[in-house]
Amino acid sequence: MIKHSCGIFGVFGHRNAAELTYLGLYALQHRGQESAGIVVSDGKNVRHCRGMGLVSEVFNRETLRNLEGRFAIGHVRYSTTGSSILKNVQPFVVNYSGNTLAVAHNGNIVNAIELRRKLESAGSIFQSTMDSELLLHLIARSRQEDFRKKIAAALNKLKGAFSILLLTKNQIVAARDPLGFRPLCLGKIDGAWVVASETCALDLIRAEYIREIKPGEIIFFDENGLHSSVYSRKNSGFAFCIFEFIYFARPDSNIFGGNVSVVRENLGMHLAREHPAIADFVMPVPDSGMYAALGYAQESGIPFDMGLVRNHYVGRTFIQPSQEIRDLGVKIKLNPVREILEGKRAVVVEDSIVRGTTSRIRMKALRDAGAKEIHMRVSCPPLRYPCFYGIDFPTRAELAASSHNIEEIRKRIGVDTLGYLSLEGMLDSMPAPASKFCTACFTGKYPVPVKERFSKYTFEKI
Repeated sequence: MIKHSCGIFGVFGHRNAAELTYLGLYALQHRGQESAGIVVSDGKNVRHCRGMGLVSEVFNRETLRNLEGRFAIGHVRYSTTGSSILKNVQPFVVNYSGNTLAVAHNGNIVNAIELRRKLESAGSIFQSTMDSELLLHLIARSRQEDFRKKIAAALNKLKGAFSILLLTKNQIVAARDPLGFRPLCLGKIDGAWVVASETCALDLIRAEYIREIKPGEIIFFDENGLHSSVYSRKNSGFAFCIFEFIYFARPDSNIFGGNVSVVRENLGMHLAREHPAIADFVMPVPDSGMYAALGYAQESGIPFDMGLVRNHYVGRTFIQPSQEIRDLGVKIKLNPVREILEGKRAVVVEDSIVRGTTSRIRMKALRDAGAKEIHMRVSCPPLRYPCFYGIDFPTRAELAASSHNIEEIRKRIGVDTLGYLSLEGMLDSMPAPASKFCTACFTGKYPVPVKERFSKYTFEKI
């Protein structure tokens, strides 16, 4: 299973800023389930509520009532740098020189180790083990006099993937890295500005979609309105994360110039052309495999059915001592339907295979439910290389395809046939030219070089 990226949301100039941010985070909950937070300002005072758990667990009517102000930023987190602990909950808030500054960040800073060493040697004291905190230190230590120039100078020192929201007592700042790894969009509601990781968050609050925030763009929202500029010194193309389309983003969102559900159906159609199968029905591994399976069924002419049913009311399952009991955790989330599977040949469409462990357990469950044949089809190429830009598989050892060929993986997960979508088929399914996407996890070609490799726990060790 692939771990999610984070989600960010912000509102400037609305009397219900906290409530709208709360709803926006609800829409972005799929991007991170470890913790959530909202920081609000009324122009004089900055208030915040942050905690471990889901949005519904962190906030209630009373906490939202206490978050008074006309502008706010929020964050839902899956940790890719720094442990999942309270001190790492975002938005991260600091006070310096009489000012309050908060940051919400989606992505990974690849030169974080180098920057942190320099800052610590110069006297900076870090409160967290997140790479996100680096930006605040860089702003605080900047020699620029103008606040906007401070932020631009700080952003130019960061390398890697970042969509960022900053909040001060009287303004909000939104910025996206020069290559545009992570999505970020701009909207408007009742004259107020809204910024979100995905358009599904705008839809929920009935905000008007304006446009995507451009790679390398920085936007300041204050009492004088919106001011946009390009902060990056140079732009060597784009590197949109292709996994946003394959897995991360919600199907009803529009990102990188295309609709996620449409792209996933295209992936499934290409998959059916490249890897046809003789079967009784096509079934997805819910939920991210749903639209690719619909595309496969449409292109192949094989009926679509739901051989696995997902329990949507599952939180975190506690760790059990025996493997037998641990394996039941998979059935808690996805349960096979015997009446559909028994004696049938099934095409099972999955979005990706990471380690293969979960797939093996799921396929065994399908066999136990009576499936006669299982033909697995994967809507992306084999994952062979680690990601350093915000996906939590940072070592090759964690990836089944880095050390096993397709036949070995087929035997390992226990299916009759296994077919992965080709790199060309995946890129042909996208709404933008292939040159605009980062495909490092498939090809090993990294758009931003990584000098020092790190894990999410690196800053807890240095």
